[in-house]
Amino acid sequence: MKLYNNPHRDDWPQLCERPQLQLGFLESSVNNILARVKQSGDYALKELTGKFDNVDLKELTVTPDEIHYAAALVKPALKAAIETAASNIKKFHQAQLPPVIKVETMPGVTCWRKSVPIEKVGIYIPGGTAPLFSTVLMLAIPATLAGCNNIVLVTPPDKQGQIHPAILYAAQLTAIKKIYKVGGAQAIAALAYGTETIPKVNKIFGPGNQYVTKAKQLVNQQGTAIDLPAGPSEVLIWADDSAVPEFVAADLLSQAEHGTDSQVMLVANNSLLAEKVFNEVDRQVTQLPRKEIAGLALQNSRALIFDNDDEALDFINSYAPEHLIINKGQADKLAEKIRNAGSVFIGNYSPEAAGDYASGTNHTLPTSGYAATYGGVSVESFLKHITFQEITEEGIRQVGPVVEAMAHAEELIAHKNAISIRLKHLQNQ
Repeated sequence: MKLYNNPHRDDWPQLCERPQLQLGFLESSVNNILARVKQSGDYALKELTGKFDNVDLKELTVTPDEIHYAAALVKPALKAAIETAASNIKKFHQAQLPPVIKVETMPGVTCWRKSVPIEKVGIYIPGGTAPLFSTVLMLAIPATLAGCNNIVLVTPPDKQGQIHPAILYAAQLTAIKKIYKVGGAQAIAALAYGTETIPKVNKIFGPGNQYVTKAKQLVNQQGTAIDLPAGPSEVLIWADDSAVPEFVAADLLSQAEHGTDSQVMLVANNSLLAEKVFNEVDRQVTQLPRKEIAGLALQNSRALIFDNDDEALDFINSYAPEHLIINKGQADKLAEKIRNAGSVFIGNYSPEAAGDYASGTNHTLPTSGYAATYGGVSVESFLKHITFQEITEEGIRQVGPVVEAMAHAEELIAHKNAISIRLKHLQNQ
């Protein structure tokens, strides 16, 4: 991690940059994958799975027998942990279900908004170097609570053509039955266009690598809705001398181990604290099974010293982190000043890892600065909203002249007539 001491505001845009793979051909490559799947369906999916995942698949569908067998492979302690996490996630997300509130805007004019589930949703679950069975819970639970009855799950197979048992157990626990062995940009294409086996969906959810993210962005341009731009993971930790350096280092590494293109950031109030954290990072990283991945991610990462909390706060809101951990005195008050972040963790004992798995909040969050304009996945992400209005005879008498005046001023006389005819009818009764 490179250290910057009180960087000038002119340098902030550069310091807020995320790591990008040098892939000038990324968009053209993904466009090619999308076109192949759109044209050749299942054949292209199997061909691309062989090319990218090195596995020759005969069938794309995960069978009920495979799901049942996989569940038996999951150890009881992990099953219990997944069930507890699912319970917490359900409690938090269930509270998000919006009530129907009717508002009488004028006497006889009643308006309301009703939330209805999106009919068909697709869930992408990364498999790669870390099979994210927790993401099944984070997406399937709010989708089910929203009332989505048609949920399609796609996830890449391993070299033996199998799906990680914990992914299938989490899917079983959340009652997902349509599961397919396909990952990468080709999986996004299958969800967007549909194939002989995989049904087309209306909206696609789930994080992924840069290929997956680019595929989501491209199909979104073509008319398929997506949750948000969720690419390589990131965390920013804001710490002072009240923070425990071992905790800070562990939290930085918990993100760094996600992938080589992950980014971790430290904002500290003095260089001595930063040095203590660096020493802890160096000590802890050597003990990690994924130390090579974490080490490469650390090369993309930065530590910044700000003497002034207001400057630090401005930088953090400029960076707009996916995850923000505040390990400072009066952290709860500082958290109230955060405007741009995907999810905020307050105090020494609120590690980001808890939100990744089991505290109850959702871990599918905006990255790459998109927290400035997007929020994380919620129950509402799986809903659309229809507005209704009901106007009585008294209501049309009240609101009618207002509409007549405005329509006349806009020279939309048919609009005005739609009101005038009714008012005249009521006068003649």
